[in-house]
Amino acid sequence: MRKIISFMHISLDGFVAGPNGEMDWIKVDEEIFDHVGKRISEGDTALYGRVTYEMMQNYWPAAGDKPEASKHDIEHSKWYNNVQKIVLSKTMKDEDLINTTIISDNLSERINEIKQQAGADILLFGSPAATHSLIQQNLIDGYWLFVNPIILGQGIPLFTGIKEKIKLKLLTTRQFASGVTELNYIVSSE
Repeated sequence: MRKIISFMHISLDGFVAGPNGEMDWIKVDEEIFDHVGKRISEGDTALYGRVTYEMMQNYWPAAGDKPEASKHDIEHSKWYNNVQKIVLSKTMKDEDLINTTIISDNLSERINEIKQQAGADILLFGSPAATHSLIQQNLIDGYWLFVNPIILGQGIPLFTGIKEKIKLKLLTTRQFASGVTELNYIVSSE
C-alpha cells in the first residue's frame, strides 16, 4: 500500500508559517535542493491543498524554461509537469487540469482508494490546512520535516486538532550546513 508522507519546513517551535502565512524564514540552498530533488524524483504523486497547488501551478510549469532557470528549477519543473497531482479543495473543479485530480468530498474514502493503487509514496507538500484534515483522519503515514533554526513564537502550527497520540519512529536525520535539520519519521503502531 502506498503511503502519504508530509513534506514540510517547520520552525523549532512547530510552526509551518508565520501568523499571516509568511515563509520568508525558511532556509533553502543548493544542498537542500539536491537532497530533496533526489527523494522526490522517486515519487510519482504530489498532494496539495488548494492554496499551495495554486502557488505551485503559477510557478513550476514554466520555471525550467526561463533563461535564468537554475538546475533545481529545471529539474523540479520537469518533475512537476510529469507527476500526478492530487488537490484537496471544496471550490476547484478539475476540468482541463492536466495530471490533476481534485478531491472535494469523502476525503478518507478517496485517499484510501488512491493509497491502494499501484505507485510510489504520495508526497504531501506544504499545505497546512490539508495536512490538518489528513492528520485528523489518520491518513498521514510519515513526516519528512525540515526543522529550521528559528523560533517564531506564533503562526500556523503543523500539529493542531489532534485528538489522540500519534506514535512515530525516526528513520533518518541529516544536518545541513545552513543549520536546517531533516527528521524523517513514519507513523508507528508500537
